[in-house]
Amino acid sequence: MSNTPVVLTMKWGTLFSADYVNVLHNACRAASQRPFRFVCLTDDATGLLPEIEALPLPDCGLAPGDWYRPGVWPKIGLYQRNLAGLRGRALFIDLDMMVLRDLDSFFDLPAPFITADMGQSWRPEAGNQPPEAGTSIFAFDLGQEGQILDAFAADPAAAMGSFHNEQNFVGAHASAMDYWPRGWVISFKRWLRQPIGLDLVLPPKIPSASAKILAFHGDPRPAALLRGGVNFWDRFPHLGRGRVSWVADYWTGFGGRLP
Repeated sequence: MSNTPVVLTMKWGTLFSADYVNVLHNACRAASQRPFRFVCLTDDATGLLPEIEALPLPDCGLAPGDWYRPGVWPKIGLYQRNLAGLRGRALFIDLDMMVLRDLDSFFDLPAPFITADMGQSWRPEAGNQPPEAGTSIFAFDLGQEGQILDAFAADPAAAMGSFHNEQNFVGAHASAMDYWPRGWVISFKRWLRQPIGLDLVLPPKIPSASAKILAFHGDPRPAALLRGGVNFWDRFPHLGRGRVSWVADYWTGFGGRLP
């Protein structure tokens, strides 16, 4: 097994621009002290930095129309036993994540499959709810979780009908499931967004120095917070407004372009 870790991400369709991939790449490099390969599995490598390895999207048995249905099912292809010839430890990161610091810690925990708890206890005030596997940032050994893809490929329609999304399916079929230490991965909506009403007049809080990764899941996505002027973002009844300066500083600091 290769000793050079791999940072993986995926981009298909037009929801995410090349800037998302480039910013993630640059942020990962700045947050790490060790060498790694940065691989983007994509159907369109236009605009990607030359340092990024662009490889084809993996086939996971989805019909063409199912690539864009809710549930992010194309990520199931990550569990091919031979994923584009890649070997070793992989850290997958969704494109709508902000890498703040200390990426190396995410490679150092040896569990076969380790991910973020994105259930009801994923809040500043921890509850007593059981953990729920999310797949916005997770580490696994490439080629070692093929049973996940096998179970899906046996009957994709049944899998998509029985599970709300890909991450729930993965949580049910992974060989084991461990979770990042609490506070490493925080949610923009649950940690930093202001209460309803105040979010119209106060900017979101700045992430604490203890947070390593900031997750944007659902609405809003980072790009929505980059637009200037009277730009409303978020989902009612929450309504943020205007450009968020610390998000814009991160974005432009790692090579992204403002709208």
